[in-house]
Amino acid sequence: MTARGPAPADGRPWPWLVPAVLVLAAFYAVPVADVLRLAFSDATLVRPPERWTTAALSALLADPALPAVLRTTILFTAVNVIALQVFGLLIALTLVRGEARGLRGMTAFRTLVLAAWVVPGIANGLIWQMLFDEAPYGTLNSLLGLAGFGPVAWLSDPEMALVSAVIANLWQGTAFSMIVFYAARKGIDPVLYEVAALDGASPWRTFRSVTLPLLRTAVAVNTVLVTVQTLNTFDSILALTGGGPGRATEVLALFTFNTVFYNLDLAGGSVLALMLFVVAMAMAVLVHGWLGRAR
Repeated sequence: MTARGPAPADGRPWPWLVPAVLVLAAFYAVPVADVLRLAFSDATLVRPPERWTTAALSALLADPALPAVLRTTILFTAVNVIALQVFGLLIALTLVRGEARGLRGMTAFRTLVLAAWVVPGIANGLIWQMLFDEAPYGTLNSLLGLAGFGPVAWLSDPEMALVSAVIANLWQGTAFSMIVFYAARKGIDPVLYEVAALDGASPWRTFRSVTLPLLRTAVAVNTVLVTVQTLNTFDSILALTGGGPGRATEVLALFTFNTVFYNLDLAGGSVLALMLFVVAMAMAVLVHGWLGRAR
């Protein structure tokens, strides 16, 4: 009696595709559709929607605070995305090179970097709030004083407050970029580096001609993930500066949080949430198109 193999595909994927689509719809499409419904209503956090209206959208577009919030969001996101990619790649390459040379302490170094990633956002903000404390006993200002430098208004100066928020986010988020680039770099065939060494290529030439082109997909994927992660960052900023001084560090995610939980405006918060969703989807589509053309 001969064993029978699996039945050949009949060209109809729906029997196995429909369950997956339904699960994805339940977890992703339904919440998005509900936010869309609330955005075109008069819902508040204490009262369900009573009528359909575009009042929330109109009020948001007329809000004088929105342009400043968008500028802060763009600047905060752009600086973080670039810096997270650079630092994550540098740490990943350092780890791979150290492991290849058999240096001790690479595991401890990797664990130290990853430790910051598991810290909750609120705790991250509180940690850096203590470090940036402008009192005489503040950690960073105390160290600057020992070095002969004056104190820095880390949290009370609008420009420095945004710099402080960027530093806090980089400390926590670099580990994710490091993981992505570390895995991608470990997947590159070592033979390529042996050939480059035989050809007499310098380390910079090897990085530019071998490593970077083969990390292109990882860079693209990491760009999308880091951008979405940064756009949704609000908890660490909430604990660090509360969005201040003024609105100097109030990014779009924090503005959405304040709109819903302080102004009790559920409809307005839903409009802002849709804005974040559209920006994230646009980033994903652009990077997907770029990858398609690059292949």
